[in-house]
Amino acid sequence: MSTPTADSLFPFDNSYARELDGFYIPWKPVAVSAPRMLRFNDSLAHELGLEAKALNSADGARVFSGTEVPAGAEPLAQAYAGHQFGGFVPQLGDGRAVLLGEVIDRQGRRRDIALKGSGRTPFSRGGDGKAAVGPMLREYIIGEAMHALGIPTTRALAVVSTGEEVIRERVLPGAVLVRVADSHVRVGTFQYFAARGEIDKVRLLADYVIARHDPDLVGRPDRYLSLLRAVAFRQARLIAQWMLNGFIHGVMNTDNMALSGETIDYGPCAFMEAYSPRAVFSSIDRQGRYAYGNQPAIAQWNLARFAETLLPLIDPEDPDRAVPAATGVLEEFVGSYESSWLIRVRAKLGLQETAEGDRELATDWLALLEAQNVDFTLAWRGLADAAAGNAKSLDALFRDAQTFGAWIDRWRKRAEQESLETEARKIAMNRVNPLYIPRNHRVEEALAAASDRGDLELFERLLDVVANPFEERPGLEIYAQPATPEATASYRTFCGT
Repeated sequence: MSTPTADSLFPFDNSYARELDGFYIPWKPVAVSAPRMLRFNDSLAHELGLEAKALNSADGARVFSGTEVPAGAEPLAQAYAGHQFGGFVPQLGDGRAVLLGEVIDRQGRRRDIALKGSGRTPFSRGGDGKAAVGPMLREYIIGEAMHALGIPTTRALAVVSTGEEVIRERVLPGAVLVRVADSHVRVGTFQYFAARGEIDKVRLLADYVIARHDPDLVGRPDRYLSLLRAVAFRQARLIAQWMLNGFIHGVMNTDNMALSGETIDYGPCAFMEAYSPRAVFSSIDRQGRYAYGNQPAIAQWNLARFAETLLPLIDPEDPDRAVPAATGVLEEFVGSYESSWLIRVRAKLGLQETAEGDRELATDWLALLEAQNVDFTLAWRGLADAAAGNAKSLDALFRDAQTFGAWIDRWRKRAEQESLETEARKIAMNRVNPLYIPRNHRVEEALAAASDRGDLELFERLLDVVANPFEERPGLEIYAQPATPEATASYRTFCGT
């Protein structure tokens, strides 16, 4: 039931509900006993054109917990399938999430507003549909960190405690996350209908995605192949940014690949400390399928699954004839990824021009970090100091000064080919090489304090740090330091379901 306050909270315009009948189940979130605002994102509310004061309130907590449905909302649970760790599951869907509706933000972008942890839906598959405080605050803080790093991401508008308990390995306080996304359409959304042979629905969905995310393709004869190319390009750019910030998603299932090109679903994710392509922190990824170094190849694999759903649209008369063209786009992904990665790695190296051998210079640097077990984030940051002639912090990270010194000589000779002054180079490098990331041990201590004691002080402090990752600030030294090697070796993340 709506209240007068709830009636004016959102200027909803719900295209998914309006245009995609049969792609969801209308479903109301479950009311909770004692909703209370834990954290509200004022800056995101402003970006969305929403009234922060009205939302950051007891009335807002009731809406964001699912207890009251605001006027104009058309709450629904989306249907989708997905490959999970390589095995296809024909029906997944929103098992603990509800899309409230969509708003048009200040820039004219259509944005989804969804609740996560809002109770059982027809897609819950035996789960309770709830979420705990810790995992929801994790999604908030990692999403804000990614946003500050310039990485496309879903973001949290709010986290609300429910006043109820959630049973996991132990009893935990319950919470609901309010997630904002350019859309929640996934590769798995296409797979759901393609697996049922419902090609007309696949076409309807593709046309919807084109109109929403790639409107320049509307009406073009090659629009479905071009959609595949556009999605592949967005993913190439996204994964390159993950890799160059040491981010490990943890569960790159096809139901976790958003066609908008945003990072979605921060479950068993982590930021790498000591550089290793084999780094895995997810407790459920026992074979290392989604290890840090595998992420580009897995993205391409997921795109191949998306391409399979589009073949009957690319060539309706003979889908097999569409295979070479689709395969060509998938092969282009490699070049798009490499190009995106190389542009960004040059900036991280302080290089502004293109020269032969830049890729080898970068990969040799990474090999050096791996061989000497060097912290990824601190190494890049120390390199900026070295650009200005102070290699002290960088020297301290390496065991073998001789090997390190030989690479530094190569890098300096390459940099000398450009006219940029050394101090200016350092400043440019510090704009793209963060000092502060959500260090795993700092995230865990903040979440433990919030979940176990209801104390948000560490969470708020960490949020303030990662929201400004590039500028060094006095008194924040502990947030730049990695955990001990022993702590990192035993660190595991969980999906929070």
